[in-house]
Amino acid sequence: MPPQAAAIDPALVQVQPGSCLFAGCPELIGTPFAYAREEEIYGEGEEAEFVYKVVAGAARTHKVLNDGRRQITGFRLPGDLFGFEQSKSHSHTAEALSDTKVLIFRRRQVERAATGSAAVACQLWGMATNELRHAQDHMLLLGRRSAAERVATFLIEVDERLGGSGTFALPMTRRDIADFLGLTIETVSRTLSQLEEDGALQRVGSRQVNLRRARLRRVVED
Repeated sequence: MPPQAAAIDPALVQVQPGSCLFAGCPELIGTPFAYAREEEIYGEGEEAEFVYKVVAGAARTHKVLNDGRRQITGFRLPGDLFGFEQSKSHSHTAEALSDTKVLIFRRRQVERAATGSAAVACQLWGMATNELRHAQDHMLLLGRRSAAERVATFLIEVDERLGGSGTFALPMTRRDIADFLGLTIETVSRTLSQLEEDGALQRVGSRQVNLRRARLRRVVED
């Protein structure tokens, strides 16, 4: 369940731009909530009653394996919809990577809208196919790519999802990146340093990066 203390009066949401889940579907108005860094949004096995859309900040989804290792299954950036499950309960845990604002929609409300609107159903279908494509690409990345290729591909993807400017602040830690790419923290740190030495990126502080996209793409293609 969302933390009630963080809720904002739903009556105020209707005058805020971007509070609708889909264009042309004004009945799907989200309720804004705020989560602090590392705060759990929902837990694995909990009832999947709500669907979430990131407005600001970022979130991660993960599973803890039987041996205690954590596998991050995705990063949710501004504009992303997450928490929409095939079953009635969540298959992963979701946590805020930083101070994060989301819009929350009741799952039943979204399902009713999709049943009554072909446009909404098509948009949900598009989201589902994108998720499937991303999962397939990630499986290939983990199975057939070197550490340098994994990190380079990851940086290019994050840049594209954040607007493609080539300059951005990574919302996730190196440990998060390692748990997403199936690497160790040491390998991620070493690979970032090597990419910087090769002129494929420039780091400013601990999180800010300036990418040289052409050089990064050569790492992936080679």
